[in-house]
Amino acid sequence: MSIAEATEQQAPAEDTILSVNNIEVIYNHVILVLKGVSLTVPRGGIVAILGANGAGKTTTLKAISNLLHAERGEVTKGSIVFEGQQIESQTPNDLVRQGCIQVMEGRHCFGHLTIQENLLTGAFTRRDGNAAIKRDLEMVYDYFPRLRERRSSQAGYTSGGEQQMTAIGRALMSKPKMILLDEPSMGLAPQLQEEIFEIVRKLNEQEGVSFLLAEQNTNIALRYATYGYILESGRIVLDGEASELRENEDVKEFYLGVGGEGRKSFRDVKHYKRRKRWLA
Repeated sequence: MSIAEATEQQAPAEDTILSVNNIEVIYNHVILVLKGVSLTVPRGGIVAILGANGAGKTTTLKAISNLLHAERGEVTKGSIVFEGQQIESQTPNDLVRQGCIQVMEGRHCFGHLTIQENLLTGAFTRRDGNAAIKRDLEMVYDYFPRLRERRSSQAGYTSGGEQQMTAIGRALMSKPKMILLDEPSMGLAPQLQEEIFEIVRKLNEQEGVSFLLAEQNTNIALRYATYGYILESGRIVLDGEASELRENEDVKEFYLGVGGEGRKSFRDVKHYKRRKRWLA
């Protein structure tokens, strides 16, 4: 039985698991970070939030997972709907029990605990017994065979790739319907990035887990996502099917590092001659 089947509940009429509707986020009652952000995640989809560092990607994920309050941030306008219910007033624990969990940027593991102990902490909200938890632990090891080999190693002494796998595996132990994945490729070698995204694809296809991922590496994100949103300065400036975004001239030039029309020299590379259409 897949994770999605094991946690199935009555779905909303539309085939959407998450809907973010025109939200505004303010830090310290003063700093406006997100300005009218709207996006949707279809059930069983992989959606990417793209943009440069500081664009508001992480803040968007934390607004959904209700982790903003720990950083003196709050959603002051708009609404966030998960599985047909508004969730802005829920605690992060409640949201995890509903099936939505965030994997934080930076591979936050408990360094003094073993890999297996880290994975088991992901099941702290569950009430379905040790046998079910043990089955899911074996499922995690099936997706991450490297973790099975290192299960007794202290997480703090494992590689960056193994820690990222541990963080994702720990989220899986909560039996999620959707995972918010923040910068999964950060600090990893290209081969490990591909390995992580391949596992995300398998979890999506085989377990039915929906993903909303924030990523600076637009190239790899658009190869695995089905839909993408580009954030700049706290606003959605462009969105579309991943295949369409890959062919968009602005996305190619400003996010994929591919020369735009008419660029013929290194001077053109250093000084963009064509403005982004959404800023024109």
